[in-house]
Amino acid sequence: MVFSSLIFIFLFLPITIFLYYISPKKLKNLTILIASLIFYAWGEPICILLMVFSIILNYIMTLFIHNFRYNKNISRNIFIVTLAINLGMLAFFKYFSFIIDNLNMLLGLNIIVEKIPLPMGISFYTFQILSYVIDVYLDKVEVQRNIINFGVYVTMFPQLVAGPIVKYSDINYQLKNRKRSLYKFSEGIERFIIGLGKKVLIANNIGIIWTNIKSLDISSLSILSSWLGIIAFTLQIYFDFSGYSDMAIGLGKMFGFEFMENFNYPYIAKSVSEFWRRWHISLGQWFREYIYIPLGGNRVNLITQFRNLFIVWFTTGLWHGASWNFVFWGLYFGFFIFLEKIFLGRFLKGPLKFISNLYTILVVIIGWVFFDIDKLGLAFSYLKVMFGFKGNPFIDKTFIYYFYTNFFLLIIGILCATPLVSELYTKLKQTRNFKVVLFINLTLCAILFLSTAYLVNQSFNPFLYFRF
Repeated sequence: MVFSSLIFIFLFLPITIFLYYISPKKLKNLTILIASLIFYAWGEPICILLMVFSIILNYIMTLFIHNFRYNKNISRNIFIVTLAINLGMLAFFKYFSFIIDNLNMLLGLNIIVEKIPLPMGISFYTFQILSYVIDVYLDKVEVQRNIINFGVYVTMFPQLVAGPIVKYSDINYQLKNRKRSLYKFSEGIERFIIGLGKKVLIANNIGIIWTNIKSLDISSLSILSSWLGIIAFTLQIYFDFSGYSDMAIGLGKMFGFEFMENFNYPYIAKSVSEFWRRWHISLGQWFREYIYIPLGGNRVNLITQFRNLFIVWFTTGLWHGASWNFVFWGLYFGFFIFLEKIFLGRFLKGPLKFISNLYTILVVIIGWVFFDIDKLGLAFSYLKVMFGFKGNPFIDKTFIYYFYTNFFLLIIGILCATPLVSELYTKLKQTRNFKVVLFINLTLCAILFLSTAYLVNQSFNPFLYFRF
């Protein structure tokens, strides 16, 4: 089940909200837990057993870690076993086939394995569990003794399958003492509708451009068509993922939770480092807090810094998918971040300041080629077309057709990817004028109506981060 589906919007969500608000306070978390398990099991009923196992296992193991905290040897051993089990499950379901394929290639073997289905959202909820286990071991948070509350933390459907990745320390208090109000609920509805519009009206429609262009033979593409395709994907993945995060944050508000912001207009960044402080913020903070800083972060010599960045960006790429294109994509960004740390960052703030955003956008767009084209050879071939190294024509009918038929959609996408529209919207809300408030509410109703109409007739409704 996805948020941008009619069954979720008009059946699952209203029923869940109704049951949640009529439940006594002591049973509200149980209501969310049951609803979350149903949400998760809707498309993958077998995988629910894995999730329940993860909840019970980590609940028990962290209690042991806490109870033996004064005996460091026992506590450390339990901690290591717990990490190994969680990472082992992630590795088996997400990377087992990838590992076997590479062993076959390197050693000339012919091991045949069945394709293992990837449980929805396993990368996200595994990272949430790991942050809790690590923080309990380091005595940064109190162990959760209520298994229902712990289950809610792991399975909460608003952010279960695609984040934001919520740390236990950020939500512990809310699990027991969150505040609900009509104003907060209305804020949640507003945020959900905005996210729905970003996903359905912008991401889905712009995504069709990239899907169609990517399916063409590379030799038949023009330079402008190749650029139009990857720019369309650049907008699609932003509105797809940030739209989902908006919906998740909005749903959280409806149930009294406050989740962290996951995007902050990354395409206005003036360096690759800044881009990653604005893109998928919760994931970046997770890697920084649980991998980069424990390795020494910036407080080490240059060679060790390079090693730390290599590890972080290798794992960042691998986290996104069991494929070498994702690993290359991660290391590609790590390379530019390292350059910015040693010298390039100073130039981007000084002599090159006037082209810093252009440089960042160019690096990011090239990065998206490696992200979405899963074969590195094809990705490099596509880049050669983009930069005119394969002798392809400069312009063709494909570009003319997709550019002119989607011109206004592309302009809307570009504008909405900057703070301009959001700032105007905020200023209008702050006027508190009746006519302005009415106009805003009618606009939100129109977005909901149009999104519903598109969902009724649209078969193209993927969510890009579901595969992670």
